[in-house]
Amino acid sequence: MQLNPYGEDPVRFVVELTNVPPCSVRELEERCVAAGMVIDRPVEQGDLTKVLGFLRRWAEVVDAGTDERRAALLNGLLAEASTPPRLTDHADGGWHIHYREDGIGLGGVLRAVGAVGTALHLTGLGMHRLGRCALTECGNAYADFSRAGRQRYCSHACANRDAVRRHRAKRRAL
Repeated sequence: MQLNPYGEDPVRFVVELTNVPPCSVRELEERCVAAGMVIDRPVEQGDLTKVLGFLRRWAEVVDAGTDERRAALLNGLLAEASTPPRLTDHADGGWHIHYREDGIGLGGVLRAVGAVGTALHLTGLGMHRLGRCALTECGNAYADFSRAGRQRYCSHACANRDAVRRHRAKRRAL
């Protein structure tokens, strides 16, 4: 499976990396390969540094208090990480669109894919479709791909844990 460039898959992957950042170059490479990214250059320490910096700034987009602030932060990431769209056919992947330069390292690729994917996600589904888990002790980031667009938790486990907690509190109050 190849990662769908700039679609739902990269946004989910950026969420995963934000919640559990890679600790080493090797881990970054392994997780990218497992996610289906094509890696055509050696992964270096600079790639990890770029990715970790991008993830910190992407988390600011998640935490933005208004649509306007979210857009401004994401526009900054887009300006730094992406280029005008163009068609490319590389790595036997078939023709597709790139929003990045050729020949850049994994850090640059992940930044472009993450920024453009997030922009497409928010403009396609709604600027409110990023958030933090409502479970107080969790706080993980999530991207809302639900039909209704009212996601509040990062996972079913957190939603269930909070529902049980509310139920027990309600029973104690009776």
